[in-house]
Amino acid sequence: MQANKIRFKDKTIPVMNFTHKHSHMELLNTKLKEYELHFEFRRKLKMISLIEIIGDVAIFKYNDGTKLYLEVS
Repeated sequence: MQANKIRFKDKTIPVMNFTHKHSHMELLNTKLKEYELHFEFRRKLKMISLIEIIGDVAIFKYNDGTKLYLEVS
């Protein structure tokens, strides 16, 4: 398991990469750049405490325990 950090706008979010593949981190960065101008996604991203990458899916975990799934491939 690799622990990284990703920066999106003014927020730094820890990322747990369970796949151990650097390519999945690059895919996540690319996907976040696609959503950079999406207002609703940015609003939700402010409340995220952790991102886990498992396979081709990034799981965004909120402080209240809810999750948002995003396919990164």
